[in-house]
Amino acid sequence: MSLTFRQLGDPTSSTYTYLLADSASGKAVLIDPVFDQALRDAALIDELGLDLELTLDTHLHADHVTGAWLLKHRIGSRIGVAKTSGAEGADRYLAHGDRVDFGARHLEVRATPGHTGGCLTFVLDDLSMAFTGDCLLIRGSGRTDCQDGSSRVLYRSVRAQIFTLPDPCLLYPAHDYRGLTVTSVAEEKRFNPRLAEPIAEDDFVGYMSHLGLAHPKQMDVAVPANLRCGRPEGTLQEPALRSWAPLTLTFAGVPEIQPQVLEENIAAAQVVDVREPGEWNGSLGHISAARLIPLGQLAQRAHELDRTRPIVTACRSGARSAQAVVILQRLGFPTVANLAGGMIRWRASGLPVEGGKE
Repeated sequence: MSLTFRQLGDPTSSTYTYLLADSASGKAVLIDPVFDQALRDAALIDELGLDLELTLDTHLHADHVTGAWLLKHRIGSRIGVAKTSGAEGADRYLAHGDRVDFGARHLEVRATPGHTGGCLTFVLDDLSMAFTGDCLLIRGSGRTDCQDGSSRVLYRSVRAQIFTLPDPCLLYPAHDYRGLTVTSVAEEKRFNPRLAEPIAEDDFVGYMSHLGLAHPKQMDVAVPANLRCGRPEGTLQEPALRSWAPLTLTFAGVPEIQPQVLEENIAAAQVVDVREPGEWNGSLGHISAARLIPLGQLAQRAHELDRTRPIVTACRSGARSAQAVVILQRLGFPTVANLAGGMIRWRASGLPVEGGKE
């Protein structure tokens, strides 16, 4: 049973989001989504042709807002959280021993409280991977001084629910602040300075009681929002592309506009064709409203463009014009999008051109 797996990062909160899918059916789950990265996650799911069935949060996060509600709002995925989290608005409330199916694969739910009162670890069906949230980090552990945390409870959770997994089992945490990505049960049993096998419970409790950590910066915003499964309220705004026209975002981070959408909004945009002069009146023709600025000249001629109006870049297939988007964004142009599929798709859609040949 083949598995599709991706580890995604949020640099602001140092959060890891995990996408798992049954490759045969395309059924997928997403663990610990981040509100500000929901557009990225949705783009990846769309590009891979997956069906996101459920988002799962390992715990009620204090350092970022979950993307669970936003992904449900945008693509219809259901929300799964711990029954003991206190969150409202979920579709499924999970408890120890529950099973989360996605196609022919599944995750086992293990309760691992201690960092907060409602922490979960998700274990893959073949015991090859586990997603530990903030219970067990790479050579560390989550703090235990807020949200009903308990050092003794966390110590026992790790010993009973994580260190009982097979030694080769790979462990993926919800956070890492040093750029580390994965560890294993065997490594943490041996090398974790807080929780390695020789360390006694009282030693761990003493260690944790002297961390002297500051109050989480985003806690006063994140926790209330996460108690609503990430549903915005008040000043919390849904991330969106600039809305002069309906745009999408590729996983590569390039805003795109479909040919029909551009044709309907052509008067609002500056269309910049970045092909070579010989292609301008070639077999594909060009959009009548476009202006020709070859890609190699774009940076030098960017001053010819109006920064106050949206720009759509175009080329033969959409590849060169995607690079043009990056160039213009680096030059500070605020609203730039790529013509998806380029002139090939524009022409195939039956939209008008000048200079083309049948």
